[in-house]
Amino acid sequence: MENESTAQPEPLSPDEAQAKAAILAECENLAAAGVTFVAVHFDGCGDSGVTEEVKCFDSDYYAYEEHKPVTHDAAYLQEHFEALVPFGYENDCGGFGDVVLDVGARKINVERSDRFEDYTTTTYEV
Repeated sequence: MENESTAQPEPLSPDEAQAKAAILAECENLAAAGVTFVAVHFDGCGDSGVTEEVKCFDSDYYAYEEHKPVTHDAAYLQEHFEALVPFGYENDCGGFGDVVLDVGARKINVERSDRFEDYTTTTYEV
């Protein structure tokens, strides 16, 4: 399993740039509410996928399903987070991941894991 941290391979589209700006503009309000991370999880395969609802956390770090979300309504950010979900994550064997806003650092990271099929061949004489 590889864990690569890389820069965005291509410039953001105008829609992605607008979504990023809208999300970052909410950092002060989110911090005032005690929110440290805002995240949306995506998962899919076989050309079908789902993006979960945006959730807020007051934890020291974000890891999918490791912390319970707090009751802060961030539904108004859903469309913006969905604009940053990687295109095509659901194709073929699919993929999964998270779009995560670190409120204190004012940074958005996308973590995507792609699934793939593999096989081994063994030949022997009987």
